[in-house]
Order: sequence, then C-alpha cells, then structure tokens
Amino acid sequence: MVHRPKRVVPRPELVRRIAGSFGWLDHRLLRDGHLARLTLEDVGVYVFLVLAADRNGVSFYRVPKIADALALRPDQIVTARDRLIERGLIAFAPFGVGSLDGYWQVLPLPERAHA
Repeated sequence: MVHRPKRVVPRPELVRRIAGSFGWLDHRLLRDGHLARLTLEDVGVYVFLVLAADRNGVSFYRVPKIADALALRPDQIVTARDRLIERGLIAFAPFGVGSLDGYWQVLPLPERAHA
C-alpha cells in the first residue's frame, strides 16, 4: 500500500466558492499538452475569453478592450487570436469584412494538442 501525504488547505476559511456566473478551464489544457504550446499572450487571451464567454462560449469584446484588460498591444491580441484559432482552441467571426473585431468562441478542446 502506498502512503500518500494528507492534503492540507493552508487557509480553510478562504476556500473558493462559486457565486453567480463563472468561467471554467478544462484540466486537459495542462494534461494533454495544450498549455505548453501556448505563449503567455495566448494564455492571457484564452483565459480572458473563457471568463467573458456566455454559455455558448461566445463573447464579442473588441480587440482594444481585451488589449487594455491584459496590458497588451492590439497587434499582440490579433496574433494570439490567430494562434488560438490555428490550435483549434477558439473560432472567430468578424463583425464585417476586414474588421479586427467580431464574435469570439471558445471551442471544446481537441483530443490532443496540435504540434
């Protein structure tokens, strides 16, 4: 029999509780290698979208608003968006032809991370 150490909650009086709406991150981001293939900007944009999304995974924040929230430049947001699309983590539909802004959708995770 393997002895496992008892888990300790350092501040039991401060255990998180879900109140109202919330966003969630799939544990497979870590376990299936998705996280290791993302830049810090990609992770920031992805987490922002998860937290901003409705029950269908959709949000319509504009690039400048996301950039301000993450202390990044708009071009960094667009580059991260393109990488997240390439990896199958999000989808994007512009508001109109040539628009940088549009509808962002967090997708179910692919079975394995794209190389």
